[in-house]
Amino acid sequence: MTDGITSHNSASGVHDDDDAGIADGPTVVDERTLRILRAAIGLAEDGGFQAVRLRDVAQVSGVALGTVYKRFRSKEDLLIGVISHELAAVRERLTLEVTGDDRLARLIAIFALLTDFLCDRPNFGRAVIRSAAAGEQAMAERLVRFHGALAEVVVAALLTGEARPPTPAEILVVSVLQRVWFSLLVGWASGIQDRAAILDELTSAAALMIHGVDRVPEGAISPPAGRGGRSR
Repeated sequence: MTDGITSHNSASGVHDDDDAGIADGPTVVDERTLRILRAAIGLAEDGGFQAVRLRDVAQVSGVALGTVYKRFRSKEDLLIGVISHELAAVRERLTLEVTGDDRLARLIAIFALLTDFLCDRPNFGRAVIRSAAAGEQAMAERLVRFHGALAEVVVAALLTGEARPPTPAEILVVSVLQRVWFSLLVGWASGIQDRAAILDELTSAAALMIHGVDRVPEGAISPPAGRGGRSR
């Protein structure tokens, strides 16, 4: 994966008082935010979910605590912010690395990049999964945006080289694959399966759905609510 936010920044603690708020979208690329994200990765990987305290993030990153709070409401929000930022990096690499005529291979390549980012840093990865599964209402908006952005990336991989919008059936495939992927990550975080099992099972699910989507009669499926359209 890209290494722009994956090194632990051991800043000396010199704080700045920048009042710029975080953009509510899934990606933020200003330098102070990158320092916050790097600090969160390092703290989570060193000590797991419990080690990510915003006060410590501020100390390690060298960013004022008030600025950290302006950009991330909680450590759960911050950890989802890290994976959202990495998704933006995946989007940038999409046209360079995810190519070829095999739709299944293109789909799995996207999920493999994100899976590697989490599994290569197991304590951090488990902290992200715990944050995503927390069910906090304050997190809902950021998670919805993350899933929407991920859906756009996966649809782009699915339709590489095709100048057309996705069909309702294809949108449904992408939506279901996201849910399968997250469920498999929960299993990984619980020690039930490893990275290889995640990708093997996801590949099997994707193959079944892609094989079936070409046989779905036009108009038989509506897009899932909240993922590219609303069911009626």
